[in-house]
Amino acid sequence: MPTSDPGRVARPASTLALAVGSVGVVYGDIGTSPLYALREGLAAATRGGQAQSGDVLGIVSLLLWLLILIATFKYVVLILRADNRGEGGTLSLLALGQRALGKNRLLLMLGIVGTSLFFGDAMITPAISVLSAVEGVTLIVPTFAPYVIPVTIGIIIALFAAQRRGTERISRLFGPIMLAWFALMAVMGLSHIADAPRILGAFSPVPGVQFLFNHGASALPVLGSVFLAITGAEALYADMGHFGRRPIRLAWVIVVFPSLALSYLGQGALVLADPTAARDPFFLMAPSWALPGLVAFATVATVIASQAVITGAFSVAHQAVQLGLLPRMEVRHTSETQLGQIYIPRMNAILLMCVVVLVLAFGSSANLATAYGIAVTGEMLVTTILAFVVYRYLWKWSVPLALAMLAPLAVIEIGLFAANLTKFMQGGYLPLMVAALLVIVMATWVRGNRIVQDKSRSDSVPLTTLIDSLKGSANLRHVGGTAMFLTAESVVAPPALLHNLKHNQVLHDRNYIVTVATSNAPHVAPADQVVTEPLTDNFTRVFVTFGYMDDPNVPRALALARRLGIKFEIMATSFFINRRSYKLAEHGAMRGWQQRLYVAMTKTATNAPAYYHLPPNRVIELGQQIVI
Repeated sequence: MPTSDPGRVARPASTLALAVGSVGVVYGDIGTSPLYALREGLAAATRGGQAQSGDVLGIVSLLLWLLILIATFKYVVLILRADNRGEGGTLSLLALGQRALGKNRLLLMLGIVGTSLFFGDAMITPAISVLSAVEGVTLIVPTFAPYVIPVTIGIIIALFAAQRRGTERISRLFGPIMLAWFALMAVMGLSHIADAPRILGAFSPVPGVQFLFNHGASALPVLGSVFLAITGAEALYADMGHFGRRPIRLAWVIVVFPSLALSYLGQGALVLADPTAARDPFFLMAPSWALPGLVAFATVATVIASQAVITGAFSVAHQAVQLGLLPRMEVRHTSETQLGQIYIPRMNAILLMCVVVLVLAFGSSANLATAYGIAVTGEMLVTTILAFVVYRYLWKWSVPLALAMLAPLAVIEIGLFAANLTKFMQGGYLPLMVAALLVIVMATWVRGNRIVQDKSRSDSVPLTTLIDSLKGSANLRHVGGTAMFLTAESVVAPPALLHNLKHNQVLHDRNYIVTVATSNAPHVAPADQVVTEPLTDNFTRVFVTFGYMDDPNVPRALALARRLGIKFEIMATSFFINRRSYKLAEHGAMRGWQQRLYVAMTKTATNAPAYYHLPPNRVIELGQQIVI
């Protein structure tokens, strides 16, 4: 993990320590799925009736084989291989695909869709996880039912309010706590397998396949419910950069998968022995005297799972901003040693509002389960498609090999997506609406930026032409000091420079044309972030490149580049920024509503000086109007 201090090298943690840490962060979501996955699968199969033994065996078999095929084979075996210099996630796959195919628009749209679906999932996970845990109290005190919603909302508000303080200290406890949670699930499940030993037959895929064939189309709602067992599987890949491939695999094989399998087997055996336990098989595995402690422990586990999802949302939002998919947002670093520990106030507020609305609108975890799944299956399908692009075009796998590895998974995921679509009218539309809205927002931002860059380029003056025209100019007054002109186009004269020459008729002794770019690599070493190109005695072109997960601190990068001849003293440097205003065109390249949306987003973007960490008292902003 990179540190916030470029000169400081973090001491690598041991594989075992990283594996334990991954149990708390990577596996928090999938580790709380046993709270509701089998319960919802049985409810979909029985429709209020009593569970039949064949159905129970078939549903548990489906649960186990989804864990084997999707979580284990797809993510642990295949997708974890596709790291982008150690980092994972949809945007890392997008960056790898662009490395192979260039700035392909279809590929970019896939990345946008996958990212949008991730946010649709991120707002449901805290709601359903915390709500399902708090509902467990009603098994102890039935009269507690009216207080489930208020208590859930109180826990969620407290969780989001704590984000601004950072999670570095408390996250150290996540691993040991979730390790104990998985151990408890394993012990509970193991203690009930003897209730109906025939449940071990669920390890065969035959009961699951028979269930699907026997029920036909009516099995689709069940398939959509048992899919809940693998929500959170995408975190195995998304959080790879925090822990590494080997620790994540080790934790899955030794701790997570065995515990999940034993929990589902134990729940299934309990229901086979007592069909009335289908109403809440997870909590009913515990003896009555232990139920209060289990509910409390489950609440802690769901808070940890929610924390992991929120942290992931901050990370993905930061990457999306760096890759130009979203407007600039304020990013606060909450750890002095870990760059990945960030807090984005705007994203935190939006997520909190969405989660609270979900809890109030759906009212129970059973109702929320109907909204879950569509976004996750869609994101998984996007991951499979992007993985095919990487394996085929970047790694040069043969078409038969790539198809043999990924086509069966795509078929399964298409089936799961279709199964979850049966819940569309019962709430499944919600994450799709959120994802569709985000797709429109990101596509508009990308297209608008492209149009603005094209217009700026067409109305601009080549930098070399401007420099030649300044030689021997009698109207210019030369002043001491250094001027930094930040621009998106390195080959043309920055508008701020043109305005400064036109209105102030001043030229500094040293002028740096600074272009800030984002690499398709997650991190760029400080020594490689700056490249200089001297043009004349007065002008130097400077290229600053950050990774899409790096903090874009321009002064720090320039200070480290003194070895390249940059004479940089921050209190003797003036930073010139171009501040754009926009005027809508009657017949622009975008439709009227899209123009207005783009302009509105530019107004919400964090100002450039704050985003690039420029000292406010050294910044000069000059205006420019652009018609879009």
